[in-house]
Amino acid sequence: MCFHSPLSCQISMSTKILYVEDELFLGKIVKETLDDQGFEVIWETDGARLMNRFSSFSPDICVVDIMLPNIDGYSLCRQIRGLYPSMPVIFLTAKVETADLVKGFEAGGTDYIRKPFSIEELIARIRNQLNLRHLNSSVPSTGEQEISLGTYLFYPGRYELHSPTGMIKLSQRDMQILSMLCSNRNRVTDRKELLLTVWGDDSFFNSRNLDVYIRKIRTYLAGDPTIEIQTIKGKGYLFIAG
Repeated sequence: MCFHSPLSCQISMSTKILYVEDELFLGKIVKETLDDQGFEVIWETDGARLMNRFSSFSPDICVVDIMLPNIDGYSLCRQIRGLYPSMPVIFLTAKVETADLVKGFEAGGTDYIRKPFSIEELIARIRNQLNLRHLNSSVPSTGEQEISLGTYLFYPGRYELHSPTGMIKLSQRDMQILSMLCSNRNRVTDRKELLLTVWGDDSFFNSRNLDVYIRKIRTYLAGDPTIEIQTIKGKGYLFIAG
């Protein structure tokens, strides 16, 4: 694996990362490089020990390998997402199949880096995730705002979608995308605008990610046949909901 340093970017000393990687050589290099760049990093080799770190360390972001002893990264991410809905989680993995990418986002991951990777790419993605979280936190709170969608009730501030059969806990990206669709109800939501708002850029990789999230949100809303997310080729999405 190839890593390159030093980097020109400046990172706040207050930024805290929980990093889970069981490859000792790789973990040591990544931790030392991130430390050198001004991050405060807790490195764990076993995902089963990660959740105990949250209360004392209060991380800003998690970087998680998928293949781990005792608990895999997908299961770990679901635990994190259940307790901390807005926590960014970047997956690191050697898996290359699209199905693995989909599984990662369905588990609540907010970004995905394939091995081998450069430290520059990892730090760029960490910075992007932190910037997006900062932008989201600067938006006025939606509080207990309730949005009616057919037989569903959407609570953006609580990251919840309620249906007659139960409640779905949404990830941060789920909430952002569904909120934008709701704000353009019965109108076309521009695809590029969605990408720039939610991911910060409209790269091919993020465009693939958006496709995954749209499919997931369609699944969430499948219980009401009057709700549709139509793909308008070359433009974006038409969200139809009563």
